[in-house]
Amino acid sequence: MQEFIKQVARGKKRAQDLSYEDARRAAEMICSGEADDAQTAALLVAERLKEESPDEAVAFAEVLREHTTHIPVIEEVQARMIDFGGPYTGRNMFAQTIPSALLLAAEGIPVYLHSGEALPPKYAVPLKHIVSDIGIDTGAPPEQIGRSLEEAGIGFGDTEKLCPPLQRIRRVRELIGVRTFLNTIEKMLSPAGARSIMVGIFHRTVVDTNSELLRRLGFDHMYMVQGAEGSEDLPAHRKSFLYHVTQEETISFDLNPDDTGIGIRRNKELETLTLPEQTELIEGVLRGNGHPDAHALTVYNTGVRYFLFGHRPTVDEGIQLAESQLSAGAGWDQLEKWRKIQ
Repeated sequence: MQEFIKQVARGKKRAQDLSYEDARRAAEMICSGEADDAQTAALLVAERLKEESPDEAVAFAEVLREHTTHIPVIEEVQARMIDFGGPYTGRNMFAQTIPSALLLAAEGIPVYLHSGEALPPKYAVPLKHIVSDIGIDTGAPPEQIGRSLEEAGIGFGDTEKLCPPLQRIRRVRELIGVRTFLNTIEKMLSPAGARSIMVGIFHRTVVDTNSELLRRLGFDHMYMVQGAEGSEDLPAHRKSFLYHVTQEETISFDLNPDDTGIGIRRNKELETLTLPEQTELIEGVLRGNGHPDAHALTVYNTGVRYFLFGHRPTVDEGIQLAESQLSAGAGWDQLEKWRKIQ
């Protein structure tokens, strides 16, 4: 490990990327515990300063996948499933991805959600706690998660429980206190085997590396979103940048909520939410009597997802479907179904 650290930590001008083979070896040493905490921290920080190469990111992702427990799901469900990968540092803004996921599940589109405990530098409310607070067992074993995905069309996985090496090096990540390329990789492990994925990103600078990572991890339908707090959730007060990743290219485009009639003003009250407030907003939206801005965010994002993944030919038609679902109570019924299957 010392040789690998020397190679990536030579300074701004002299630092060199690890080969794919060496990156795999470094990842194995970290996952097995052969590398100690100091060496793990040194490598992660050096990679952050140097900026990881696609080969390095792929190597680490593959090794972490090999150390991740697979969630048993039948192939037919995997083919239709969408994996939504938000930041594991937690959420301060309204986590509309949860009610949106329930609406998609009610429409027959399986959805896999995931996170762990909150990480630095933000330490905001983790998706795991929000899902737990709405009545879902976030510590379920893989077989139960798979059953939930097949029977309720939605499931949640605690990534650190499924991938023990991530749990083991959490303390290192907390001590260094900065994001590393693990923050990207952990969102793409997809232990349920989803063929489609939508992940949030913080900056455009990671688009090329992340695109290559998604391709080489074998997804069929891939989108990246520069959403709220680096999540996959699009704000409804401004346009958002999205990236459609194919095996040949990465196509960038933007979506403006004003074009759909959904556009709302920025609401700072929905940007610093506690866990009880997150739960209250989600349940209110699903019951049909929620905060109007939370409702708008949910129907807009759900409509966009219906469009992106081919369920509706336009965003407007996707929004109309989401509106009709909420009016009919489909989202709440789906939550109740999810709760009962635990």
